[in-house]
Amino acid sequence: MIKVTVMYPNDSDKKFDMDYYQNKHIPMTQGLLASGGLVRVELEKGISGADPNSPPTYVVVGNLYFNAVEEVHAAFSTHGREIMGDIPNYTDIQPVFQIGEVIE
Repeated sequence: MIKVTVMYPNDSDKKFDMDYYQNKHIPMTQGLLASGGLVRVELEKGISGADPNSPPTYVVVGNLYFNAVEEVHAAFSTHGREIMGDIPNYTDIQPVFQIGEVIE
């Protein structure tokens, strides 16, 4: 299983519209990538750091799961521009990406 992790670092000077992200961006992304092998999506909204009084490191972390890394690259080659182009509609945070293999 391959996981694409998209992390939005927390910065108090930046905006993040969770409603748009959850109800428009993610459904659009799922619709575009489903035929390219997207298996499931998980969203994680940051609450705090290790200290309950500290801010979270990331505002939101999104995980996209695929069966093979080739599916990831093919899907994003086809639809990446449209997906990335939607980011300014919900945030001015530059996302950080990681593609990894789930081993357990």
